[in-house]
Amino acid sequence: MKLKTLYVCSNCAYQATKWMGKCPECEAWNSFAEETVNVGKTDKISSVARRLTTEKAVSILNVGAIKERAKTGIEEFDLVAGGGIVDGSLILLSGEPGIGKSTLTMQILDKMAAQKGSVLYVTGEESVEQVSARAKRLGAAHENIKLLYETNLENIIAAVESEKPEFLVLDSIQVMASEAIPGMAGAISQVRYVTESIMSLIKTKKISTLLIGHVNKEGNLAGPKVLEHLVDAVFLLEGERDQSLRLLRSVKNRYGTVNEVGMFEMDSNGLQELRNPAEKILQNRPVNSFGSCLTITMEGNRPILMEVQALVNTSPFGYPKRAASGFDRNRLELLIAVIEKHTDLSLSDKDVYINITGGLHLKDPAADLAVCMAIASSLKKKPLAENLVFFGEIGLAGEIRKTVQEDSRRKAIKKIAMLPAENTKFLRNSIAQI
Repeated sequence: MKLKTLYVCSNCAYQATKWMGKCPECEAWNSFAEETVNVGKTDKISSVARRLTTEKAVSILNVGAIKERAKTGIEEFDLVAGGGIVDGSLILLSGEPGIGKSTLTMQILDKMAAQKGSVLYVTGEESVEQVSARAKRLGAAHENIKLLYETNLENIIAAVESEKPEFLVLDSIQVMASEAIPGMAGAISQVRYVTESIMSLIKTKKISTLLIGHVNKEGNLAGPKVLEHLVDAVFLLEGERDQSLRLLRSVKNRYGTVNEVGMFEMDSNGLQELRNPAEKILQNRPVNSFGSCLTITMEGNRPILMEVQALVNTSPFGYPKRAASGFDRNRLELLIAVIEKHTDLSLSDKDVYINITGGLHLKDPAADLAVCMAIASSLKKKPLAENLVFFGEIGLAGEIRKTVQEDSRRKAIKKIAMLPAENTKFLRNSIAQI
């Protein structure tokens, strides 16, 4: 065995012999990680021959259809998964620390244990006592659930072959490593090799598997990009740890659409499905409060009512401050410039603060009008009508543009007994109504 040190880009897997600040392939900054690889001679011919003798090509007409999905009973999760979990599928669940990945996993495990003969939870970060205590707290301690603490890939494969589970959970992929290749757990080569080995195992044995993954400091999935390509589905659990609302978003799904979003609320009993998020938004909204505006945003095919809050104060310094929580600050600067150019409002000496309630992040361009109306309401100290919902993209000429899925937005607004604002061609006409 001959070892060599290489530097591999965690974003695109580009290899270099020395560390570089910027990847020449994908132009990502600070993405290179040191990795030790085996460059010695290997028996490539025999390995290829073994692969060729295991599988044979079959006619596409002779391939059977996908079996009926196993529904977890958690409707919001099943919605995102495309109707349930397919046998032999490999699902990657990721999210920030403390967001609720382990809680959701345990609730899914409990539902699957009631349907399957045996389920196996392999933990590499917590002891079996810690996992058991969480399961009992959540009321998810089913007799069919078996726990195993292990980080060695070969031992995990042996345990799966011995226990023969029908549903498998690995928590997490970044702490598991194989003795077959050099490198520490979490290295690019280890994550890739472990995932490929697990995928090969579960595909042949038709074991539905849920992988738990970490995220990096930017909030993206940690590990090499090839990890997302290998798995069948990638789900992200989003939200703020100090807020109760959680969004389960599908980034990739080979067995369903990526246009569905699941909504949950965290409480002492775990993650509870949030069937009517509009009711939660409205019940906490103050009455006759200026600087507050409702908007309707589309998360995939799902309309979600959200509240935009604005606070406008005279700046005590020469340079006014613009700050945003849950909204793009650069977009806020652009909207303020449009307001000053095309309306009678002056914000050059005003501090402007924007907040999206519930700890949510609003990226929909259709929220532009709601942000502008909230700013105007706060500046004039006049509340907006409580039964109005504003949505529309603002152009640089001050025009309000037509938004995507406008009919779906209007139907959703009518269901919650609200009427949208009258369509006005220019932003100044909307603000003049306050």
